[in-house]
Amino acid sequence: MDFSSKLLENAVYEMSQLPGIGKRTALRLVLHLLKQSEQRTEQLSSALVQLRSTVQFCKNCHNISDTEHCEICANPKRDASLVCVVEDIRDVMAIENTGQYRGMYHVLGGKISPMEGIGPQDLTIASLVSKVHKGEINELIFALSSTMEGDTTNFYIFKQIEEFQIRTSTIARGIAVGDELEYADEVTLGRSILNRVPFEGSFNSN
Repeated sequence: MDFSSKLLENAVYEMSQLPGIGKRTALRLVLHLLKQSEQRTEQLSSALVQLRSTVQFCKNCHNISDTEHCEICANPKRDASLVCVVEDIRDVMAIENTGQYRGMYHVLGGKISPMEGIGPQDLTIASLVSKVHKGEINELIFALSSTMEGDTTNFYIFKQIEEFQIRTSTIARGIAVGDELEYADEVTLGRSILNRVPFEGSFNSN
């Protein structure tokens, strides 16, 4: 792709580094920004810089937050003894949109994937086990995607907390095998949370 401007080329290159954005799409986005007012572009730039420099992770659940504790963890009306284990913030948002869940979350920051070099030590599993050890949790809901990586992560966590004999469950398989939570419709996801099944039984039957 030939560019008449080095500045344009640099902007397109940086934009194309975003996931799912090819060079043609990046060029279209950059040209769109050029048509906007300078103030609009500066607002976008400022929002991204502020996000990167000041965003925090909740000390309790590891969700993205503006403060030390996210709004969910700071809400006294939430059930702190019920914790839903998810991969990232997109899953938190998907479950919250159902309006069917009133417990807390624990964001792992990914899934165990040897192929990608991601092991248990790269996730927030240790802090989750610590919360279970302290007796703060009565039930864990495994809500990772029903992929091989998701099932491996669920099973690894289960083995780490098995001795504590707390209740463990997994969302019902209304979510198709291989699907990601963020793409599930709200009704299906809500029913999967409400109709969760014991985790141990879920893998014994497979």
